[in-house]
Amino acid sequence: MAKTPRDAKKTAPNNKTKTVTGKGGETHQQADGDDNRLTTNQGTVIADNQNSLKSGARGPTLLEDFILREKITHFDHERIPERIVHARGSAAHGYFQPYKDLGRLTKAAFLRDPGEKTKVFVRFSTVAGGAGSADTVRDVRGFAVKFYTSEGNFDLVGNNIPVFFIQDAMKFPDLVHSVKMEPDRAFPQAASAHDTFWDFVSLMPESTHMLMWAMSDRGIPRSYRMMEGFGVHTFRFINEKGKSTFVKFHWRPTIGAVSLIWDEAVKLAGADYDFHRRDLWNAIDIGDFPEFELGIQAFDEKTADKFDFDVLDPTKVIPEEIVPLEMIGKLVLDRNPDNFFAETEQVAFHPGHVVPGIDFTNDPLLQGRLFSYTDTQLSRLGGPNFHEIPINRPVCPMRNFQRDGIHRMAVPQGRVNYEPNSLDPDSPREHPTAGFNTFPEPAEGGKLRQRPESFADHYSHARLFWLSMTKPEQTHIVSAFAFELAKVETIAIRTRMLGRLKLVHTDLCAGVEAALGMEGQADALTPAVPARTMQPSPALSLIAKASPTIKGRKIGVLITDGTDAKLLAAIQKAADGEGAVVEIVAPKIGGAKLSDGKMLPPHHTISGGPSVLFDAVVLLPSADGVRALVREAGAVAWVHDAFSHLKAIGSVAAAEPLLAKAGVEADDGVVMLEGSSDVKAFIAAAKQHRIWDREPKLRSPG
Repeated sequence: MAKTPRDAKKTAPNNKTKTVTGKGGETHQQADGDDNRLTTNQGTVIADNQNSLKSGARGPTLLEDFILREKITHFDHERIPERIVHARGSAAHGYFQPYKDLGRLTKAAFLRDPGEKTKVFVRFSTVAGGAGSADTVRDVRGFAVKFYTSEGNFDLVGNNIPVFFIQDAMKFPDLVHSVKMEPDRAFPQAASAHDTFWDFVSLMPESTHMLMWAMSDRGIPRSYRMMEGFGVHTFRFINEKGKSTFVKFHWRPTIGAVSLIWDEAVKLAGADYDFHRRDLWNAIDIGDFPEFELGIQAFDEKTADKFDFDVLDPTKVIPEEIVPLEMIGKLVLDRNPDNFFAETEQVAFHPGHVVPGIDFTNDPLLQGRLFSYTDTQLSRLGGPNFHEIPINRPVCPMRNFQRDGIHRMAVPQGRVNYEPNSLDPDSPREHPTAGFNTFPEPAEGGKLRQRPESFADHYSHARLFWLSMTKPEQTHIVSAFAFELAKVETIAIRTRMLGRLKLVHTDLCAGVEAALGMEGQADALTPAVPARTMQPSPALSLIAKASPTIKGRKIGVLITDGTDAKLLAAIQKAADGEGAVVEIVAPKIGGAKLSDGKMLPPHHTISGGPSVLFDAVVLLPSADGVRALVREAGAVAWVHDAFSHLKAIGSVAAAEPLLAKAGVEADDGVVMLEGSSDVKAFIAAAKQHRIWDREPKLRSPG
């Protein structure tokens, strides 16, 4: 068959580049002639577009790296005023309280007094989509916390996934450009299932581990309230004696971390664009305050040197079985913003906002972020005075000689705006003991652009993640890869990505190949470092560590005229006792007359309250009411979706015609309610969150 011009364009070889492998195992295209050499905006040819300039392979990134600064500066200013990434956010006020004095590890005041509550502002977000995109897309989620401490603001700016796609900040603009809407057509929005993203990551073996997380259930969380968070990088704690301890930050929701089913996430994007935003707001509004515990993995340099991976590599995790989590405090979100723009939109986070007792490491991705975030705010918030916006203002005194600038709010007095000075003895001065002191880590080595050899293993941790998943989670990963790669038009990108997956695990690759109908087509790739098989870490699995609960969950109850009022009351009472919320769904918004003659107005109609909005459902129609429901496609779909999304279903006998038409088959998650005594059995089924044994009967990967 003759190729179309479009096909020819896609498959034509580029003879002006060649693929090379760097010392750290990264692959990239290198110019093979003079007419396609990469340059700076000033025309200087770039020798290395993969690595920032560091003092030694594992050393700090150098400020003199004009190529890195130009690249990130231009990227930071591409869009005004919406955030380039994390544009769609939801936020809340609250407080953090430590469990104990952490003086043995850090001198940070907010971690020293168990009796002190530190005010916080927390912003959750998607990454790839714009401010108007849907909440439930497959994406990384931001988890940023601003602590208003007595020593200044500390921003813990992380994600719901503990690793990242890239190892060096030099590649961040390329990553985001690839995942954003394709520039010639401006779609798809808030989606990674397209050629440019998979072209980029299939050429970046360091992305493989992060792809495993993004294609897992972590990429489609049920709620911001039910989502883990991570600081991603390795930081330092510094105590009063100046001793340094490496630290990884973890947030754990107290009601458990759960995710959506993919079909459920897709339908939610249509049913309620604002599903996560609404869920967070409503929970706080009714007093069901979200809570998270802050955990740390703390370890010294001697311990770090024993790991067979590098703690400065942001594409690696430290299994909790090696360094256990120590829970050090609780975060409670107890107040919604007063104004979305003034607070949620104008809040400015920065990983460089630290307090004495918390310091950085030479993680090259973190080092780049320390420059990028302030630079971004100059465009977004109109200049250097964004710290004076109320949501960004510290609660402790601010005193310095910075003056003027656009949008200046403070009115400094006096003639002195410099230091040292003798004209104003009361003006601020540096304080060597109370001030921030950088940990004096030795730096050595020549100035170079190079990944350390310890960053070169790109597949062992990806394999660890795969082997740590339960069977349902592995099936979902296969399905996610298959869905995304099926949207990729360029076959060479698919086969290259399959080659990456084969290096992770042959079962993973075989599953994705079978789902795509591309058996045996994976490219044969040679890794810089062959994958090792590590001991599985059950802590990485959401399902394996899930506790039975319905606290913070929603139960949708479908009623009609004649619904049993006593049974409905029993369900409501049982849900209240477990900390769950009941929402009523009826054929008409005007309400339904119950068996006791009372009219009950619902929260939703069937079309306006599809079952995807709930974690479990109950069918309480009367015999007369169900005869009308079986003739309504929306009612049948309401029940069918609940069953296919693996939810617990409680039902009265009168609803059996509706169950049959919806294709519901009896299993442990379908509980018949003959009286109030059966409600307990339904609650027990709902506490499992999903009936995983049902899934293989309903769908196959792909």
